[in-house]
Amino acid sequence: MSNSNLGYFRGIYLSALASTLGLGVLFGAHDVAVADEGGVSFWVPGIFGSLAATPQQPGFSFASIYYHTSVSAGGDVAAARQVSLGNITTNLATNLNLRLNGDADLGFFSPSYVFATPVLGGQAAVSLLVPVGRSSASVDGTLTAALGPLGFTISGGRADSVTGFGDVAPQFALRWNQGVNNYMAYVTGDVPVGAYDSKRLANLGLGHSAIDAGGGYTYFNPQTGHEFSATAGLTYNFLNTSTQYQNGIDAHVDWGASQFLTKQLQIGAVGYLYDQLSCDSGSGDRIGCFQSRVLGIGPQIGYIVPLSREYQGYFNIKGYREFDSQHRADGWNLWLTFAITPAAPTPTTPPKRMLTK
Repeated sequence: MSNSNLGYFRGIYLSALASTLGLGVLFGAHDVAVADEGGVSFWVPGIFGSLAATPQQPGFSFASIYYHTSVSAGGDVAAARQVSLGNITTNLATNLNLRLNGDADLGFFSPSYVFATPVLGGQAAVSLLVPVGRSSASVDGTLTAALGPLGFTISGGRADSVTGFGDVAPQFALRWNQGVNNYMAYVTGDVPVGAYDSKRLANLGLGHSAIDAGGGYTYFNPQTGHEFSATAGLTYNFLNTSTQYQNGIDAHVDWGASQFLTKQLQIGAVGYLYDQLSCDSGSGDRIGCFQSRVLGIGPQIGYIVPLSREYQGYFNIKGYREFDSQHRADGWNLWLTFAITPAAPTPTTPPKRMLTK
C-alpha cells in the first residue's frame, strides 16, 4: 500500500468501523435471566473490534447493526432465574436438573459525531446506542431444593418472550495517533429505560444502571495492511432495586486482527474474554458469589463501498463461538453491520510543472 492510502483507510474504513463497534454495550441482548443474577452482564463481549482505537473522520456518522445470539446454560444459571421468579427469600441448598435456552434478534441504531477540534491532544467523539428487537427464553427440567428441614421440587417448563426497546447507552471517547500506534480512552454507561420486568424470564433491559470505562490500542500499518487491536475495560454495576441484587465488578477484553487484501476488502479474526472479578451482593442474592466468565473467538470480513463524494459505506460480518463459560449462558452470536460515515478527502495530484526555455 502507498502512503496515499493512509488517509483513505483512516478517514473511510476506520470511521465506519470505529463508530460502529466503538460502543461499549448491548445491554439486554443476552438477557435470558433477570439482571446479573443469571449471568447477564452490562457489557456484551465483542462490541469492540478491529481498529477501535484509530482516529476517525470528523463529522456525523450513522451505523446500524443486526445482532443474533443463541445461548444455553445448565443448572446454575437456570436455577438462578427460577429462584428469582419464585420470590424465595431464604438461602437454598439445591439439586439441579435444569436447562435454560435463549435467543435474541436485535437491531441497534447508533448516531455519532466526531469533533474536528482536538481535545487533550486527541480526537473526541460522542455516540448513542439505541436497541430494539425481540428476546426469548425457556427453562425446562427440575429443581429440587431444601429450606432447612423442608424440601420442595419445581419441575416442568416455561417459555417467555418480549419485543420492544432496550436500554440506551451514551459514550464519550478520545483517540490519539502516533504513526502506526493508536490509543483510545472511553467511558460509557447504561440508562435503564428498556423493557424490563423482574418477573419475566426474558428481558430487553437490565433493570439497573451501570458505568464502564477503559482504553484500547491499535497497531495499524497502511503500508502492509497489518492490523491488531485490543480494548479492555471495567464495569461497575449499580443495585437493581427491583430484586435488591447487585452484580460484582466485571473485566473484559475484546481483540481483533485483520489484513487488508485491497483498499476495500479486509479479513481477519476476532475474540474476547469476559471475567467477573468480584462477587455478587445485595439482600436479594440467594445463590452466593456467582462470578461469571466466558471466552469467544471467530472470523470477520469487511468491505468499503463508495456512496458519494462526501460519504462512504461499510459492511462488516463477524461471528463468535463461545467456550469456557462459568455461571453464564454460552453459545454463538452473529453481527451484521452497515455504517455510513464521512469520506476522507480524495488525494489530489499536483499539476505538472510547465517547462520553460
